[in-house]
Amino acid sequence: MDPQLLFTLTFPLAAPFWALMILAPGWSVTRRIIGSPLIVVPPMLVYAALVLPDLAGFLAAVSSPQLVGVAALLGVPAGAAAGWAHFIAFDLFVGRWIHLDARERGIHPLVTAPVLVLTILLAPLGLLAYLALRALLPSRREVAQPA
Repeated sequence: MDPQLLFTLTFPLAAPFWALMILAPGWSVTRRIIGSPLIVVPPMLVYAALVLPDLAGFLAAVSSPQLVGVAALLGVPAGAAAGWAHFIAFDLFVGRWIHLDARERGIHPLVTAPVLVLTILLAPLGLLAYLALRALLPSRREVAQPA
């Protein structure tokens, strides 16, 4: 398949899930949809469509990673599109975990929303920000059970 087309399709496959978590976090439909880890399947299928036709080339680059080899892989359209699909799938998985964990801990959606936006854009920094929030804010369980 055309790497440009797959690259272009990847984020729109994930965007509705991000919108639900950020714009409608308390909606029962959001709980039902985001409750399933299967929401990450669409970008994973894009990834598979890009990687499987050249599985040997991808395996060579990642089984014994060298900066030059990874740079060469990501420097071609299929490799860059696969990298993008990889980012989108795992960013969504991390965002889903943040959303679910924050709901369980009783962290207000207005606090979580900017962290989710940061996770969309720069996932490792979004996760780091959430882990810091998680450490600083008491969970619902800690508030319910005073020391």
